[in-house]
Amino acid sequence: MDLAQKIKYRQADRTTDIIERESVTFLSYKIFDGQPVKCGISTRLGGVSTGHVGTMNMSTTRGDDPECVVKNHLLFAKAVGYDRSRLVMSDQIHETRILKVQEKDAGGGVLQRGVDGLMTDVKNLPLMTFYADCVPLMFYDKMNQVIAMAHSGWKGTVAKIGAICLSEMNREYGTNPGDVLAAIGPCICQNCYEVDEPLLIAFREAFGAKADEWFVAANKKDHYLLDLASACRYTMEHAGVPAAQIAMPDLCTCCNPEFLFSHRASGGKRGNLSVVLSLV
Repeated sequence: MDLAQKIKYRQADRTTDIIERESVTFLSYKIFDGQPVKCGISTRLGGVSTGHVGTMNMSTTRGDDPECVVKNHLLFAKAVGYDRSRLVMSDQIHETRILKVQEKDAGGGVLQRGVDGLMTDVKNLPLMTFYADCVPLMFYDKMNQVIAMAHSGWKGTVAKIGAICLSEMNREYGTNPGDVLAAIGPCICQNCYEVDEPLLIAFREAFGAKADEWFVAANKKDHYLLDLASACRYTMEHAGVPAAQIAMPDLCTCCNPEFLFSHRASGGKRGNLSVVLSLV
């Protein structure tokens, strides 16, 4: 059975392309096609790591051999086509801080601790964030030539990090959300994401009755299945991004544990995916 037959899609509409280049398999979002934006989302395929972090683990925090992680980064950069020597990366703690990245920061790696979002208007300055079920948010301001990305777990989603990111883009670059193309990256789907009642209460406090649309009862008492991606889309729309300019995820990380890293599917024994975004 080939790769295409093994992958389980969460919707009929394909929002991503699967690309194999230089023996590395990665994803790119169709919404950025034809735009001066380079987007790459790593999969588990094409790296050199072994065991539960195999093969394309992009993080040094998962018990992997650091030399393997470096090699994976080199392979991924060559496949996607960005300059790794200029890379800037996040250091995520499930908060809402968005960092403005400038030319002077190029190649700085992790510039500051505790950053869950990055933004820039500098060309050929790749930004990278990391995932294994949480929601990747990607933004491109067509008018001001600005990109941004944010890591949205349940805490970031409750805190509306997508809206915060758009607000920061407006403050720093004059971004109008109506000019933004946005993508919600591969993440855990509602069928796989079981949560307890305190999360339902937290979402109701943040979103009011709207939150009930994203929860369905699970088989276990006082447990629910949560649709994080739809909550993130609502936050973007409520902040002013037109619905037609938001691409939803067509892949669930937890439904595809051989193709994408998933914290839930692996019981925490996993590597990290990365999302890279760059203006060109």
